[in-house]
Amino acid sequence: MTDASDGITWNAAEWHGKMLLDCNGEKIGKLEDVYVDVENDEPQFGTVKEGLVHHHLAFVPLAGLQIGPDYLQVSVTKDQVKSAPHIDMHGEGLSQDDEAALYHHFGMNYTAIGTESGRRLARR
Repeated sequence: MTDASDGITWNAAEWHGKMLLDCNGEKIGKLEDVYVDVENDEPQFGTVKEGLVHHHLAFVPLAGLQIGPDYLQVSVTKDQVKSAPHIDMHGEGLSQDDEAALYHHFGMNYTAIGTESGRRLARR
């Protein structure tokens, strides 16, 4: 298993469709998209589909990500992901308020950036 913070170049295309496991090894779901910090292009969040009837995307922080041969293991629990704010997607990006809510839910520092939108995340 490899730690993604070890200076390894990441490739979102190689991550799509891989199983996300929580810190206890429980399956969260298959990775749909990766959201990166627009200032440094580092992966911040991934999304997985949740729900059997009414599908929605759940955001999962990728900090401390461990990369296995056919899975990606994150440093949060499945329950933390399930209790994260539900975000309605409008186009490619999240609103600045939605970004702040996600960062705060997972105990991550959030500061808006000095762009027109103020948004920190972009989908890759």
